[in-house]
Amino acid sequence: MTDNNGNDKATHPESTSTPQPGAAAAERPSPAAEAAGNRPGKPGARRSDTPKPHAVKPAPGPAHTPHPHAVVVPTVSDPGQWGRVDEDGTAWVKTADGERVVGSWQAGDAAEGLAHFGRRFDNLATDVVLLEERLAAGADARKIKADAAALAESLPTAAVIGDIDGLARRLQAIIEHSDEAAAHAKEEKERTRHEHTERKEALAAEAEQIAAESTQWKAAGDRLREILDEWKTIRGVDRKVDDALWRRFSKAREAFNRRRGAHFAELDRERAAAKTRKEELCVRAEELSSSTDWAGTASVFRDLLTEWKAAGRAPREADEQLWRRFKAAQDVFFAARNAAASERDAEFEQNAAAKEELLKQYDHIDPESGLDAARAALRDLQEKWDAIGKVPRERIHELEGRLRAIEKRVREAADAQWRRTDPEAMARAAQFRERVAQFEEQAAKAQAAGKTRDAEKALEQAKQWREWAEAAEGAVSQR
Repeated sequence: MTDNNGNDKATHPESTSTPQPGAAAAERPSPAAEAAGNRPGKPGARRSDTPKPHAVKPAPGPAHTPHPHAVVVPTVSDPGQWGRVDEDGTAWVKTADGERVVGSWQAGDAAEGLAHFGRRFDNLATDVVLLEERLAAGADARKIKADAAALAESLPTAAVIGDIDGLARRLQAIIEHSDEAAAHAKEEKERTRHEHTERKEALAAEAEQIAAESTQWKAAGDRLREILDEWKTIRGVDRKVDDALWRRFSKAREAFNRRRGAHFAELDRERAAAKTRKEELCVRAEELSSSTDWAGTASVFRDLLTEWKAAGRAPREADEQLWRRFKAAQDVFFAARNAAASERDAEFEQNAAAKEELLKQYDHIDPESGLDAARAALRDLQEKWDAIGKVPRERIHELEGRLRAIEKRVREAADAQWRRTDPEAMARAAQFRERVAQFEEQAAKAQAAGKTRDAEKALEQAKQWREWAEAAEGAVSQR
């Protein structure tokens, strides 16, 4: 074998670099390729004199990468325990079947030759360690089995010196365990496929429920996006099943989007109608803003505000603009009403002061000094009172109470006088006295005629009518 400068390297096999820990088999010559009994070439030998190595390459891809915590340490054995190199350069290896020739060494002394063939064995053993690590890490068991079988097949002719029988047993163990690992990998793959299928089924079902029921449009839309992101991370589902589940999810998402679109389309129609209605209310409010019918217009504005709330929301910008317009018209009216109320309140305060002064002027009314004069003064007071007008609400009870006290004083005096001079009561008392006189006259006549019983009866009736007359007269005198 020659280097890049054309120099023959076969005469110095000990110059071959030792593989670093963890190096892949493809990065060094495979001892299996040197197992054909070929010898290192002599100085000046052609490139074709040295056999071309073929390495056992690990299967590509992450699934065939050794376990991340495993470090493949190159094997370093003692070739002197397993073989020898004669003075003539013949190399021998010991196996269970006896010694066999593995090659010839002509590039140096016997020790160098023994080290050379030992390094070849160590490289081959490192390849076996790599296969063991890959199998333990769960790599492709079928590929590992094939690689192990190829190495095992090359051992009987391998140009190496080392524990070939031990290496053969290890390769056989790899081959046997590969079937078990493949079965386990298949089970694991099926379990993972089942779990991933169930997860996608759950996601599809959730999407269908959202599509059918949810009205929380933003939250539901966000959740569907989360489901889609998670969906993309789930691998290993059977193709047909995956396609069917995807159709379910896609159909649910489309149904939700249609329902959401219909909702917002209807909302747009409702908001357009609300905008039209609120524009009409704004026009009506602006027409009423100059009204001076304070009570009636204020009631109408309350009704308009109720209608405004019932109209619903217009598009946001339009709704805010219309509200400012409506409120401006409302504010114009109520500001005018408040100004009028302030002016009215000032007038009412003046009226209250005038009525207080009026009450002071007429507080001297005394029916006992003359009922007719008291009545005349009260009428004058009432006429002036009504002419003054209204007072603040909080003063009404006080001022009206003081007026009612004067009116009551005059009224009670007039009632007392009427009761004392009631002509009907006095006439009834006179009639009772006349009846008394009539019965007394009948009693006298009966007594004169000797009719004692008739006389007594007439006197009893006269007595009864006298009592009634006295009662009637007493009632008039007590008024």
